[in-house]
Amino acid sequence: MTSLKGKTIFITGGSRGIGRSVALRCAKDGANVVIAAKSAEPHPKLGGSIHTVAQEIIAHGGQALPLQVDVRDEQQMITALAKAAAHFGGIDILIHNAGAIHLGNVASTSVKKYDLIQTLNHRGLFIAAHHALPYLKKSAAAQILSFSPPINLAPHWLGMYAPYALSKYGMTILTLGLAEELKDDGIRCNTLWPATFINTAAVSENIGADAASLMSRKPDIMADAAYAVLSGGLGDISGQTLLDEEVLKRTGIEDFSGYACSPEHADQLAKDLFVD
Repeated sequence: MTSLKGKTIFITGGSRGIGRSVALRCAKDGANVVIAAKSAEPHPKLGGSIHTVAQEIIAHGGQALPLQVDVRDEQQMITALAKAAAHFGGIDILIHNAGAIHLGNVASTSVKKYDLIQTLNHRGLFIAAHHALPYLKKSAAAQILSFSPPINLAPHWLGMYAPYALSKYGMTILTLGLAEELKDDGIRCNTLWPATFINTAAVSENIGADAASLMSRKPDIMADAAYAVLSGGLGDISGQTLLDEEVLKRTGIEDFSGYACSPEHADQLAKDLFVD
């Protein structure tokens, strides 16, 4: 693996959950981490803000730049990327973590909710990647990592969650397209998705706090898997749709029980959406 020390990582939506855990894992290497999210103040229910995470990044040994950004707003993203590049002298890695979950079929999904998940998920990635490319192309070790699943067209997933599936599969398609588009530029593009539920505030809100604790893993597993990909633990891969378990197994880790929120229930974890 190659240290991320001195590398500048731009993370969308990193004020809590998986994004926060990834930011802290990269900070341990001495990375420069840009937290680009809406939460300038801790959310009353979900907690966390760009400023609290920035403090944690510094405490973990990294450098931080908190930027309040709505990833749906193109001009805000343009400005944020320019500020990040000016502050740290460039951008090496883009991670699209910002997003919204919606567990519903077409009949139960409002147009407002549909628009939200599409704009935050795949449109957010498009805006971020499109405007980050001029900076990434100047880096000798550029990468794009999006948190989206391998495309699974099984009818049971599409029947239950077609609107959300479209928003996340759109991210995957864009990432695979970028891998091909940017291969001659040496920019590696991959996706990462949890094999099981991850106990974030969003998951807890959707399935209940008790269920989330029993059936989920800690965000640390995604942070360790993301770090393995970003630091080259799997080699110079690109165009891959990866699950966290798969990544860690390829780095020699076989025992995942320590990642379970309730280790005594580690054999009762629920598979994540779109994973069979």
